[in-house]
Order: sequence, then structure tokens, then C-alpha cells
Amino acid sequence: MTELLNSSPRTDRANSIDSSRIDTAELGEILLGKWADVRRESRELAAQPRLHKIEGLDYHEHRERTFEQMKYLVEMKGVHRAFPTKFGGAGEHGGNVAAFEELVTADPSLQIKAGVQWGLFGSAVLHLGTEEHHDKWLPSILSLDTPGAFAMTEIGHGSDVASIGTTATWDPATDEFVINTPFRAAWKEYNGNAAKDGVAAVVFAQLVTRGVSHGVHAFYVDIRDPATKEWLPGITTEDDGIKGGLNGIDNGRIAFDNVRIPRTNLLNRYGNVDKDGQYCSPIPTPGRRFFTMLGTLVQGRVSLDGASVAASKIALQIAVRYASERRQFNASSDTDEEVLLDYQRHQRRLFPLLATTYAASFAHEGLLQKFDDVFSGRADTDEDRQDLETLAAGLKPLSTWHVLETLQECREACGGAGFMAENRFTSLRSDLDVYVTFEGDNTVLLQLVAKRLLADYAKEFRNVDFGVLARFAVGQAADLTINKTGLRQVAQFVADTGSAQKAVVALRDESGQRALLTERVQAMVAEVGGALKVAAKLPQDKAAKIFNAHQHELIEAAQAHAELLQWEAFTDGLQQIQDAGTRKVMTWLRDLFGLGLIEKHLSWYLMNGRLSMQRGRTVGDSINDLLAQLRPHALDLVDAFGYTEAHLRAPIATGAEKIRQDEAMDYARTQRASGTAPVDEKTLLLKVKSARKK
Repeated sequence: MTELLNSSPRTDRANSIDSSRIDTAELGEILLGKWADVRRESRELAAQPRLHKIEGLDYHEHRERTFEQMKYLVEMKGVHRAFPTKFGGAGEHGGNVAAFEELVTADPSLQIKAGVQWGLFGSAVLHLGTEEHHDKWLPSILSLDTPGAFAMTEIGHGSDVASIGTTATWDPATDEFVINTPFRAAWKEYNGNAAKDGVAAVVFAQLVTRGVSHGVHAFYVDIRDPATKEWLPGITTEDDGIKGGLNGIDNGRIAFDNVRIPRTNLLNRYGNVDKDGQYCSPIPTPGRRFFTMLGTLVQGRVSLDGASVAASKIALQIAVRYASERRQFNASSDTDEEVLLDYQRHQRRLFPLLATTYAASFAHEGLLQKFDDVFSGRADTDEDRQDLETLAAGLKPLSTWHVLETLQECREACGGAGFMAENRFTSLRSDLDVYVTFEGDNTVLLQLVAKRLLADYAKEFRNVDFGVLARFAVGQAADLTINKTGLRQVAQFVADTGSAQKAVVALRDESGQRALLTERVQAMVAEVGGALKVAAKLPQDKAAKIFNAHQHELIEAAQAHAELLQWEAFTDGLQQIQDAGTRKVMTWLRDLFGLGLIEKHLSWYLMNGRLSMQRGRTVGDSINDLLAQLRPHALDLVDAFGYTEAHLRAPIATGAEKIRQDEAMDYARTQRASGTAPVDEKTLLLKVKSARKK
């Protein structure tokens, strides 16, 4: 197989365009990141056939297979890494998430079900409970003797967790909490492990004691008899049945009718109720307490970001390999057909997605290291946790939307072959579709990012003196004068006059890209911040109306901020590359990502005076030039992802297409050489026409 791939068209084209070469070993090691050994170990595990998704199973069979795969993970010691050493773990939080992300290459159902069991259910006990809770429940959770659900989301509130309707009321007569679902909209929904396997759940409910609601807290609740698997009294469930994807997970609904649990089943790290029903917390304000508790569970968003990047790499590795072998139409020859990847439009379909995947990969590594710093305690201040939450809320939407776009485009780029289930695009897209709405709906998450950006913007000017404000006002006025009157455009036009190449160079310049991307974020935040400034002095209903009127701009600003973070991460990643040729090619790829963002938002840059029309017109041509430069290196760029055929598992990525194409070309050559090939009617007509002219 290696011989087939190495004999691809990339070699000759590389010689004709540029002599640079990619050191795939070095680049691959950089992409593996800080937890390279952990990722390699997890990839080896994910390559095992017993963990692979089997297409065509009904959902009952798929659920059974996934649960058996979970047992295998336990056997292989693949689930303990993030837990304390006393339970067989290593307290390694970043490495644990890195390992789980790689399971998406085996079966996304396995990755998510494992995430429910150990990343949500087990982690809630670990991070929200105390040592007593750890000793009591973690051993059986880790061994899978206690499969569990994570009962947070309600059908009526979705991402609005603070408003959930489930209640946990302390009963002084029995010193118990009584869990209730007061109305249908308060049913716990989409709970993995709830329909079939789970015997317990961490349930999020409004804690009520002595007539006072202290907001959302987490409780450990038994839901089934472990021996008989019968539902316990007061528990009502429904099976979610067949879903659009992830059918190896037994999602279900849960409702509670006067379900009693011991008071000590409250996971009380951040809030406790004593024997007298008195509530106390180390965090005095309810809002901060709520976000602190939810912040401990941010790893779900981190892992979805990483899994989406991994699936994007798989899709591109399959599609680029296929496109480098499949031939279609003889545009430049009367006999030989063109390789798909030589067509500019095909490059336009795949290479920008490849550039974005690299950007997302570098950004994810930064997110993962930030996550590990916070949860290891190395950097665990309130500000660190807020930064982590904001970073995860910004990157998760971009990567989960990107993977769906990548899978769909790769599917289409592979034609009918891409639609075959055996080549995995359709299956992966179905399974990953829900990533954009769980662990936080993407639009809601971007709104959280936007609020943080506004808060930081306001903080800059909260305590400054009059002189600073005056200088800022002058700067804003100058910015408006330059941009709104077109003076910046005139300056660019003068600088570029007589040479379109000057405009191209300016756009390909790192500092130029950074300035354009940064200015867009700053301008958008400042504009929305200014518009919302008046809302602080208005009644709640009027303030909400103003906020709602600018919600779209807020989310656009947050997305621009996240895109800038990815570009910065890609640019920082270039500094890790020692090999000059590799750095050169990767810089082209970074430029493709940056120019792609500028082209995507070109109307904004033109309308807001950030680019002249002349520079704006060069963006598309600059991208096309980059596509041609990157073409010889396409296979190296996807091979650097490091996934083997055991991870790809797509027949069109095995080199089989090259064998078919070579066979077809050999057949045609043999016929032509033997003189037995039939004469093409079109050729015959041309000969007759030529003869008549003579």
C-alpha cells in the first residue's frame, strides 16, 4: 500500500512547482501534541476491530455491542487516567480527554457513551462530590458495575440549565431529599444510559430547604435495582428509540415522583445541607456558585472539540487520497484523463477545509493544555476557569460546525463512492450531527463568549481617568474618519497602484492578516458595546429588548473572535516546526486559512472600509495561487495526521482506485498500440472534414 501511495502524482508536480518537502514525521509529532504517547496508545486501541462500528446493525444490536466495547475499555485500563491514584488513575486530565477523543475513529457511539459514563457521570461524582462520595461510588463507576446517566437537560429548557423544573426538597421528618418532576417539560431528556444500561444517575435539580430555593445542585440517585434491572419506585422512563445517529447509545427520558434519597446523596463540594436543614456554601453568590459547578464539567465541550477535529482529519485523509487517484475527463490530453485533485475546483473544495482543520487542531491543543492546567491545579484561579470556559465555548461551535461541512463536502467530492456506507462519510456525519447541540447549543455558547467579550470591553474603561477616555474617543473618531470616508481605501489604493502583486503581498503578510482579523473583532465588539451601553440604565424589559435587537451582531462578534483564536493558534504552531520546507508549506496553508476568513467576510471588510476594492479583488486570486502551491503537498498534509487504514476503514482510501485507473489506462494503451482499437466517431469526422478541405 505504501508503494501505491508513494507513486501518486504528487512527486512529479512537486518538482515542477516547488522543491519544498514536508517532513511528515515531524509535522505528525507536532500534531499529536503534548500527550503524543497517550494519543498513540488510544489510536492503537481504536484500531482494534472489536471496537469498530458495524454498519447495518439495528439499534438494539448496536447498543449491546457498544456496552460490550465499554467493558473492553475497562479491561484495557483505558478509563481511569483522569481519576485519583487511589482508584487506579493518574490524575491526568488533559491526557484523559486526548485519549477519549481518539475513540471517535472507532465508533462515535463508543466515544460518547464512554464520555457519559466516565466523563460526565463519573466526573460529576469526582468534581462535585467529596471524598466520602468518591470512596462510596467511584470504584463501581470505574469498573462499569454501576453504569450511570447524567440527568441535567430537560425537554422544556435545553441549554437553560439554571431554569430547570426538577426539585429536590429536604424533608425534616426523614432527613431526606425528595426528588420530583412537577410537569412534563421538566422530564430529563436525552440521557445516555437511561433507556437500558444505567442503574444510577447524577440528577440536577433545584435544591429547596426550609422554604428557600438555593438553585441547581447535583444529587446521586439510584434508578434501577442492580440485580433485577427493574426501575425503582417513583422512577418513570421512556426510551428515545432510534435517533439520527449515535444509535449505540441508549438515550432515554426520566421522571421522578417523590423519589427519596439520603441527604448525604447531595454532591456537596460547593453547597451542603446539614442535619438541621441549614444550607451553606463556600461560594456566597448563587450565580457564581452555579457557574462554578457547571464549569467543573467543561471537559465535555473540550472533548467534542477534539473529536470533531479528529473526524475532520479522517474525512480529509480519505477524500484527498481518493482524489489523488481517481481520474475524470481528458481535458489536457486526447488519451489520458485528469486526476481529480488537479482540478482547481476540487482543490477549492478540499484544501480550505484542510487548512481549517489544521487551524482547529492547533487551537484544540491550546484548549486541552488550558483544561489540564486548570484541572491539575497548576492554574486554577477564577479567572483561569473563566478563560477556559470562554475558550471552550468559542472553539466547540467552530469545530463541530466545521466537521459537518467537511464530511458533507468530502462525501460530495467522492461522488457516488462517497455515498456508500462502507466509506464512512454518511455514517460519521449522522453520528456527529448532534455535536452542534449537545454540551451546549452552539449559538448559545457563542452568546456566552460574546458576553465575556463585552464584559472585558467594559472593564477596560470602568476605572480609567478622563484623559484616557478622551484619547480613546479621539481614536474612535479617527478610526471612523479613516474607515467610513474611505481614506484607508485610498491609502491602500495608492500603495497598490500599478501592481496587483503589491496587494497580494500585503494580504499574504502575517501582520497584515493579523491586523485585518483583529480589527474586525475589535470593531464589532466596540460597535455592539456602544449600542448596548444605554441598556444598563433601563428597566429589565427594555434592556432585554435592546440586547435582543443586537443578538445577531453579538454572535457574529463571538464567532469572529473564535476564528481569530484559531488563526493565532495556527501561527503559533508554525514556530514549532524546525524543518524549513515543512514550515514554508505550512505557512502557505496558514495563509490559505487566513485569506479564506477574509474572503468569507469580504463584504464586511469592504463595507467598513478595511479593504480597498483593488485589494478585495485580489483575495480570490491569492487563494487560487495558494491552491496550486499546496497541490503537490496535499497527500503529505493528510498523511501527517497519522491515521492508518485501521482507522480510516474506507475502501476508496486503500489505493484500490489507483489500481483500477492504471488498469484502465493500460488497457487503452494496449489497444492503441495493437491497432485494434475502434476509431472514435468524432475523430473520424474530423479526418473526413480535413480531407474535404484539401
